[in-house]
Amino acid sequence: MKFFQRAITAVSLVVAAPALWAADARQDYREQWPLQLSAPQAGAYRLTLGEDQYRSAVSPLLADVQVFNAQGQALPAALLAADQPLAQPAQWQALPWFPLPAQGSGASDDLQLLTERNSDGSVRRVEARLGRSGGSAQPGGWLVDASALRNGVQALRLDWQAAQALQVRVRVDASDDLRDWQAVAEGVPLVDLQHDGQRLQQRRIEIGRQAKYFRVLPQGADVLPPLTAVQAERVPTAQAIDWQWRTLTGTAGQPGEFEYTLDGRFPIAQANITTADNSVVQWTLLSRDDPNQPWQVRAGPWVAYQLQDSAGRNQSRAQALAVPTRDRFWKLTASQAQVSTAPTLKLGYQPEALVFLSQGEAPFSVAAGSVRAARTDAPVGTVIAQLREQQGAQWQPAVATVHGPPQVLAGDAAVQHERDWKRWLLWGLLVLGVLVVGGFAVSLLRNQR
Repeated sequence: MKFFQRAITAVSLVVAAPALWAADARQDYREQWPLQLSAPQAGAYRLTLGEDQYRSAVSPLLADVQVFNAQGQALPAALLAADQPLAQPAQWQALPWFPLPAQGSGASDDLQLLTERNSDGSVRRVEARLGRSGGSAQPGGWLVDASALRNGVQALRLDWQAAQALQVRVRVDASDDLRDWQAVAEGVPLVDLQHDGQRLQQRRIEIGRQAKYFRVLPQGADVLPPLTAVQAERVPTAQAIDWQWRTLTGTAGQPGEFEYTLDGRFPIAQANITTADNSVVQWTLLSRDDPNQPWQVRAGPWVAYQLQDSAGRNQSRAQALAVPTRDRFWKLTASQAQVSTAPTLKLGYQPEALVFLSQGEAPFSVAAGSVRAARTDAPVGTVIAQLREQQGAQWQPAVATVHGPPQVLAGDAAVQHERDWKRWLLWGLLVLGVLVVGGFAVSLLRNQR
């Protein structure tokens, strides 16, 4: 009986151990790196991932990279691609605008616009004529000329004379020829309220599309204020981001085939080939994430060449992959089976960024490498948009950088799949129960004898 009680006590400790271990969520990760913040009270930060984080991660989606505070609590974070404009400052440009006259009820679709354009296509003068539909007069709206913007309009910001409290709703239509219009926003609130020394404003209209002209019309009987200026938030262009390259040495397999292994979860988007001597070969690049999976074509076939002459070395340009991938295993296949020497495979990527919001106490750290923990991307885009409304369009998250060597947490145990200890525990309890019942049966048989 004492043995049975000790067994139950041991089992209880085994069951309770994971709960005690999970008090600090960082213990589910392989290692962590301390972070240095450029502005301690910024609230939102942008961390560009480095080689160490990519090599430590094991998740194909990079879900096992997370930011923690000093208490070991995971912070709200989201992974952004290298060219993602979310964490970049907004770019605003003033646009010309024209007032539209008051319209008859239900005559918004009968509005006729006579325009004079400059040689570059921009509007110089607008003359509006109303349809003949009857009804009581309603307030007019504004026509905005966005023909100078080539990449589209992310949002419009209106400035008006605040003579009194304002709370109206407007509709926004878009057109490329001032004849055919398409609604892009309905029921957008415009607010300008003041009370007790405080002011509440809502001047932004989200657009998110490309068009030459926009018209802003009131809904219902709302009266629009006198407009003073219109600004457009331009859709940002992709910034030039340096490419990082991983150089891999291959091993020969079948004739004309060479296999490579990547040492991390890098977002590979380009590939290049170099050889020790002059060469011209047609290659096909394949990859897979598991040795038991079939190979997938990632690029090619394309002709890669290298020529060394008196003027220097000339070689073919890097080949873009159809879809970026984080696969671990790569293979080059040559169209000529007589190729016997494995070329050097160079895989290119652009480092991604992890945008996070600070909570709790510093210092903060970034952890990577886990088969049990997974980050859920938080809607940081909404927070960034609201902060820009409050602090200005040029606001952007502060910079966070890795500062110091890695600190081991759970080590390699964090990236090894755990045994199903619950199943083993149940089997152990069943075996223990059988032994106990068998012991009772033997004891009863002895007593009968």
